Amino acid sequence: MAVKKRVALELGQGTSLRSGDYTRAAVRAVKDALWHNSLNMTQAFGVAKEAMIVDVQIAVQSPDAVDCAEVAAVFPYGQISVTATQGGLDIDKPDGSGTTLVALAAVVVSFMVVEASA
Repeated sequence: MAVKKRVALELGQGTSLRSGDYTRAAVRAVKDALWHNSLNMTQAFGVAKEAMIVDVQIAVQSPDAVDCAEVAAVFPYGQISVTATQGGLDIDKPDGSGTTLVALAAVVVSFMVVEASA
């Protein structure tokens, strides 16, 4: 029986300093997480890159303002799922000219594997 097995977790942070764009902050958070690694597990295990299951959770103050399809488009391959949840930070600028947005990303990479019987 095949089961979903997590093989990697990467975390990232992204900001939108001036535009107030939650999607832009989310994309930057995902890119930050991805730039921390170079996963070659597909080659090591002899599976197609498309077999990677990538579950992404984005935390921002206004989850409904994140375009999850745009965030998913950052990934070059794999089965991508993006959800946005409550979190992150909105920091008002001291002069009242706007807000700096902070998004957090958790990127979980999994594969379907056949567990050995005991």
